Amino acid sequence: MSEFDWFQRPTPEAEAAEDALAWAKEAYARLKAQQQGSQPEVETVEKVEAVKEVEIVEEPKPTEEPKLEEQKPVVSLLEQAAAKREERLASLAQEAPPAEPELGQLDADFLWSAEVLAAQGRSAAQVSIEEIDWLAKLRAGMEKTRQGFVTQLLENLGDEPLSEKSLEEIESLLLRADVGVESTDQSLDRLRKRMNEGVLDATEALGLLKQELREQLEKPLSNKGVLPLLAPDKNQLNIWLIVGVNGVGKTTTLGKLANLAVRSGYSCLVAAGDTFRAAAVQQLQVWAERSGVTVIANPSANADPAAVVFDAIGAARSKNIELLLVDTAGRLQTKHNLMEELAKVRRIIDRLAPEAKVESLLVLDASQGQNGLRQAMAFAAAAQLTGVVLTKLDGSARGGVALAVAAETGLPIRFIGAGEGIKDLRPFNSFEFVEALLARN
Repeated sequence: MSEFDWFQRPTPEAEAAEDALAWAKEAYARLKAQQQGSQPEVETVEKVEAVKEVEIVEEPKPTEEPKLEEQKPVVSLLEQAAAKREERLASLAQEAPPAEPELGQLDADFLWSAEVLAAQGRSAAQVSIEEIDWLAKLRAGMEKTRQGFVTQLLENLGDEPLSEKSLEEIESLLLRADVGVESTDQSLDRLRKRMNEGVLDATEALGLLKQELREQLEKPLSNKGVLPLLAPDKNQLNIWLIVGVNGVGKTTTLGKLANLAVRSGYSCLVAAGDTFRAAAVQQLQVWAERSGVTVIANPSANADPAAVVFDAIGAARSKNIELLLVDTAGRLQTKHNLMEELAKVRRIIDRLAPEAKVESLLVLDASQGQNGLRQAMAFAAAAQLTGVVLTKLDGSARGGVALAVAAETGLPIRFIGAGEGIKDLRPFNSFEFVEALLARN
């Protein structure tokens, strides 16, 4: 049984809670009782082992003749890179499994997280510790984007009604957060239109800005007529292609998606289609092992990715797998031959599994800002993109790029990453994202 199905989060049953503090206290009390009830009993009997003291006698060391200093062999840059790569793989393999989130104090982080959940119409009985923990991480991860942004925004709004001067300052702040020109213009147009209709104070202006940003993030969903949360269909084969340039966290993201799927109750299989990058298959195997997921790979160097996908589809069908995640070679959007290889993989999927539900997800590094938009547009034709995964939000001051991606590419953001842990990737929620982006510190 799954711990918590993040692909199918509970649907709100009621309107937003009026008293957020009372809601938070009720949720906290329930989660605290739940956590205490699940904790194992502490053993009261300590096992003591007798330790014998052994006298250590050092034997005299034989005198050694002085040796000439040996000259260290010259190590090439390629050998140094290979050694560092092996070190990273070893450290990843030895990394301790992530601890389950525990309920802390009824502090500001909990109250903010509870307020965000309550505002979406969730009942206190529906909330999990994982959701509280994730929202706290998301808020902390957006700290670099928020630094100066929210403070200056509130200072510009002040206690006075919204003015043209305030709008100019808001425009500058949005652009500095990498929100993008198109998204910024849409936001300002809405604020200006409302301002012309009557007096607009700071609280109303902030609420209107949040609403506009949420609508921009959700617009790609309404255009395509798809559900807000991307989830594999139960009891049928779903194939998700994970694409992107090297360095954006593509393979790591796939490993986190596999973990999320398994913990949400789905059967999962991984295809190691990145056969060109050194140690990519080994890296993926390490991530998959941490989630108990099988990897279909070809041990040959520079193997045909389409052949790997061919084998993976056969294995997925024989085992009645619900989600097949396909890692692809990192590539530059300007390399035609590599982009054609990606199109070939897609043709294999369409031919061998026409009944499968196929998604093609582009992984973008939030720290790249507007540069990621050009990647998205170039990948769209070859990979038939259906969505975006935005990573490294916690290490970037450009979290606003999510709005630029939605406004300028028309692609919905499906997942976001705000941390390096295996559990630090979650389905995208526009309401929670905007609240974290514009949260008061």
